[in-house]
Amino acid sequence: MSFSERLQEIRTGFERPFWVANISELFERLSYYAVFAVLARYLHEGLHFDVERASSLTGMFGGWVWFLAIGGGALADRLGFRRALSIAYLILSFAYFLLGSIGSAWLAPLRNSVPLVALVAFVLILPALGVALVKPCVVGTTARASKENVRSVGYSIYYTLVNVGSTAGPLLASWAQEHGSVENVFRIAALSVFVMLFFVLLFFKEPRRVDEGEIASLGQVGKNFLTVLSNPRFMLFLLIFTGYWIVFWQEFIALPLYISAYIDPKADTARILVADPLTVIALTMVIGFLSKRMQAFHAIILGTLISSLAWILLIVHPSVWMAVVTLIVVAIGEITQQPRYYDYISRLAPEGQQGTYMGFAFLPLGIGSFVAGKFSGWLMHHFGEEMHRPELVWWSVVAVGVATTLLLLIYDRFVRVEGTVEGK
Repeated sequence: MSFSERLQEIRTGFERPFWVANISELFERLSYYAVFAVLARYLHEGLHFDVERASSLTGMFGGWVWFLAIGGGALADRLGFRRALSIAYLILSFAYFLLGSIGSAWLAPLRNSVPLVALVAFVLILPALGVALVKPCVVGTTARASKENVRSVGYSIYYTLVNVGSTAGPLLASWAQEHGSVENVFRIAALSVFVMLFFVLLFFKEPRRVDEGEIASLGQVGKNFLTVLSNPRFMLFLLIFTGYWIVFWQEFIALPLYISAYIDPKADTARILVADPLTVIALTMVIGFLSKRMQAFHAIILGTLISSLAWILLIVHPSVWMAVVTLIVVAIGEITQQPRYYDYISRLAPEGQQGTYMGFAFLPLGIGSFVAGKFSGWLMHHFGEEMHRPELVWWSVVAVGVATTLLLLIYDRFVRVEGTVEGK
């Protein structure tokens, strides 16, 4: 097939809902990562939580977002993607505004009546309710509104737009802090997703395929949920792959605190975090082309290993610039596995259950974030504050990543069966 023929396939292979959903996802990611980029240091330096509590709360913020996406996928299948997206962006607008107002005078009576940690923990759960609906809707729309011959390209487009938002978010957070206060980051995030509410209402049309049948009943949604949950090979894979995200989320949880405490307290950590998504934007298509003949599962294993070993660079030379280089290598591993991961999971889903299956695809991200928050907080306190050997933080992270890689290899060799759903 010639290049012009392939380009024509791509032009005609996506319905309008694909583009509307993915553009809205760009702004949702901008808001999410603007908040995530400043959250750990805001909790530690602004609200004066100790490093363990700040890390744990930051991990909880990410964890609830992805963990609730499991139920969000099933709910999105039932509500319809248009309605679910509209509700999600309304919730997110309120949640980010409230999160940025914790220290405001008008919340003083509430702050004085309940423990601050309980208030912050509750508020941090609210964004998860919105994102839990957005993620399966967008990925599910990508599956439904893409023709089979360009579906893999569709996930690459989705992943690239996610990283455009992921790049813009920390840059926006950096700018907002330089020209105001950290609270403005949360307010701008709220405005961004509020605009997306009207964008979806005006332009998004529910994607439906003629062979997909009627929307499943609540009973059928529950049955689909239990069917996925009772798939032992699939669930084991998701549990093992959680190790990748324990490693990956350290760039948002431990790394900003580590740079501030042990490298340069004046460093703009939000801007440093831009290195990852910028690398993804620049190299996704290149690495996708280089790895296109690799089996999807083998790409997942290779990407896990690359991201895990990347942290050795920061151990060898702890500096701001080496932190940037480390994030670039982490991103190369991320690019290698992540688009293939979504494609791998999407092809396991029967028609009409894309939302349910893609919701489960986010389970490792959620569990990984919960564990990463607790894990990094303990590492930073024990190896940094008590033993004064902060480099051991990163050796521990590398060990988790290497162990995950080995478990994936064992799974591929002895558990995953070619020719079955798990072997696709």
